[in-house]
Amino acid sequence: MGGGLVPITRAFLSSYYDKHHFPPLSDDVSRISHELHNLSNNLRDTSLPIPQDKKCLLNEVESQPPHKIDENMWKNREQIEEIIFLLETSHWPKSVQEQSTPEDVELAHLLRQLKEKCRGVLKLVEYFQSKSSENVFNTVMTYMPQDFRGTLIRKQRERSEKNKRAEVDALVNSGGSIQERYALLWQQQMERRRQLAQLGSAAGVYKTVVKYLVGVPQVLLDFVRQINDDQGPMEEQRHRYGPPMYALTKMVLNIHLFLSLSWWRYEDVKLQKHQLSILEEAVNVYASELERFLSFIGEVFANSPFFVTAEEAVELTTIKTNIPAGTTYEVSLEVESVNSYIAWDFSVAQGRISMVHVYYILKTF
Repeated sequence: MGGGLVPITRAFLSSYYDKHHFPPLSDDVSRISHELHNLSNNLRDTSLPIPQDKKCLLNEVESQPPHKIDENMWKNREQIEEIIFLLETSHWPKSVQEQSTPEDVELAHLLRQLKEKCRGVLKLVEYFQSKSSENVFNTVMTYMPQDFRGTLIRKQRERSEKNKRAEVDALVNSGGSIQERYALLWQQQMERRRQLAQLGSAAGVYKTVVKYLVGVPQVLLDFVRQINDDQGPMEEQRHRYGPPMYALTKMVLNIHLFLSLSWWRYEDVKLQKHQLSILEEAVNVYASELERFLSFIGEVFANSPFFVTAEEAVELTTIKTNIPAGTTYEVSLEVESVNSYIAWDFSVAQGRISMVHVYYILKTF
């Protein structure tokens, strides 16, 4: 398989995504994020030094979210787990744990509800990430020769994933924090990218499997090497669907920050009903909007084209026009990568004699 394949251009991907507009996030996302941010600022006391973990979280809230969509996914998943951790009964403020007042009983009930809601969101993100990883790998394997090389690559991947799970288990068993675990998980994600790039360059463990054996289309190897480049195939996805993802990352960070500061200051500044109302609304809106977003892009990403046949590429880029004698016709073409090809063909009406001159001006940006 793979004969005659050519990689799609960002322009082609753009035309595909033109047909898949994501309905904007609810205005409640930005509104609630802003309200939570203000509530968090009110909980800060200049006379009290902010603990280091909360200072780091505050810096994250004030910073721009990561550019890559998958990094945002890991960031959201990490923050959800941190929120679940704070919503565990053993981590509530002591007065809430004791539930000595009707208000504390009511708060405890709400916290349990929010924890279950967050657990549902966590499962959703985990499933999305697992599905996306499988889709990318299976897309690549679809175009690999269906012989022992494909089997070897699959087995290598299975061993690698098993080792990664063992690394995470060892960290957890040694008492590693959620933050440390997600630092390791992101490191492992970057290792998956390196392995994909190794497959594309026929290096590392894939050297003897691919490089010296025929039948693996070069366009496939180029694709898997460049898939996560800053201007690679995924960049058009980031351009289209990054902004709503960034807004959701900001929202979950603000939820975490507000809850963390609330527990820190609880004995001095108890949560008021309007604050609890905002917190509850925040978790509910975040859960529903994230679910809607993941459902949409999960379908779009799964069906995103990454290869077309050479014939399809010609059909997609052919310009047909009539050029009267003695006139000129100008075409502007954007070339996105080194070694790209531009071809042209002319035809004239039967019985006519034609002399055609082609001039080109190369502009770099």
